[in-house]
Amino acid sequence: MLKIRLQGTRRDIQWFRQLMERHQEIEVLQVSDLFSNKGTNKYFRAYSDVEKKKR
Repeated sequence: MLKIRLQGTRRDIQWFRQLMERHQEIEVLQVSDLFSNKGTNKYFRAYSDVEKKKR
């Protein structure tokens, strides 16, 4: 399992989450809520757990 930190704008994180969820070889186990980064209103972070799909 991989634990991934996503960091970017709300839109960027949503785009990448959808990309991961549609990928044929990746199973997204969990994605956290968005957390705001200190010192900015533009950038956020989220955490995701993913693993290779079992075939």
